[in-house]
Amino acid sequence: MTALIAADGLQVRAEWRLLVDVPALEVAPGEVLVILGPTGAGKSTLLQALGLLRKPSAGCIRWLGEALPWPAPLAARRRMAMVFQDPLLFGGTVRENVTYGLRLRGLPGPEIAERAGSVMAMLHIDHLADRTAATLSGGEAQRTALARALAVAPDLLLLDEPLANLDAPIRERLVPDLKAALRALKLTCVFVTHHQREALALADRIAVLHQGRLEQVDAPGTVFRRPATPFVARFVGTPNLWPGRIVGRNGALAEVAVAGLHLFAVSALPVGAEVQACLRPEAVALGTATGPNSWEATVGAVQDQGSTLRFHLDGPLPLKALGLPSDPRLQGLAPGQRITVTIAPEHLHLIAEGAAQAAPSLDPAVQSANSEG
Repeated sequence: MTALIAADGLQVRAEWRLLVDVPALEVAPGEVLVILGPTGAGKSTLLQALGLLRKPSAGCIRWLGEALPWPAPLAARRRMAMVFQDPLLFGGTVRENVTYGLRLRGLPGPEIAERAGSVMAMLHIDHLADRTAATLSGGEAQRTALARALAVAPDLLLLDEPLANLDAPIRERLVPDLKAALRALKLTCVFVTHHQREALALADRIAVLHQGRLEQVDAPGTVFRRPATPFVARFVGTPNLWPGRIVGRNGALAEVAVAGLHLFAVSALPVGAEVQACLRPEAVALGTATGPNSWEATVGAVQDQGSTLRFHLDGPLPLKALGLPSDPRLQGLAPGQRITVTIAPEHLHLIAEGAAQAAPSLDPAVQSANSEG
């Protein structure tokens, strides 16, 4: 499948600074690609380049395989719509804002009314249609900005942290509505955020950007459970990261020496490879010994987080783990007590030292899922 839009050898500079350096990045028709990274990673700069708002210093943007000139023709820009962090609304009503792009395109009145009404209903602002923009709350204003972009049914929707300035409860209500609208309209979307829960909720694939460079482009579960680099592991909240070395193999299992322990992990890396072993805190089994990766640890601290308990464990490896308050093995567990720790080999992920991943072409499974709507 030909990518709808792609960056090819893309670099963006500001005077002497290299802001973005992306050898290859593709977005399939119907795909939601989330660009995830910390503040200052270059996410908005990359989005502006994809949206034909910022001139590449090198490389090009391709649309359906064809390189776009600079400045890009108006016809190409009109196939895109962008929503920014701050909702940019006109002084009229919600309905006038939502229908603006449709009126600009000269659509007939009945079609304008139908399309505007549909997207306002999707985003639950149809009851606000006659309210003026100045009277809207932050969440209502951002829903209006999103509805205006969705109404024109763009071939590509670009969203630059559109939920960042909203309070957490409003953001959590808006995310599922946005996801449902994107799916219902079968839109191709590039969504920039530093918020990991938004990325998990919305993305078909996640591109992790760090200092202007892509660290990993993969399905959300792969990025979070099998990070390609130590930076990605830390950024997606993997607190357990230890240096080690592969010292043996047993079929599909690699034996890795970590802080005096010999652990087993499902990995194809060769004997002798220097690695970073990483482990999600929720993947730690507490209170059972069911495999080769088991040892005794001392509870250093317990944090009650409501739905989960967070444990800081001392022992051969400093370890952070999550458990459920309803687990009888964990009830009453206090600092200084001993507990068995077990790690399933398939949950211990090994990253080769110096690992770096170039952005891959579109994954066939993603292409298939997108082609099926």
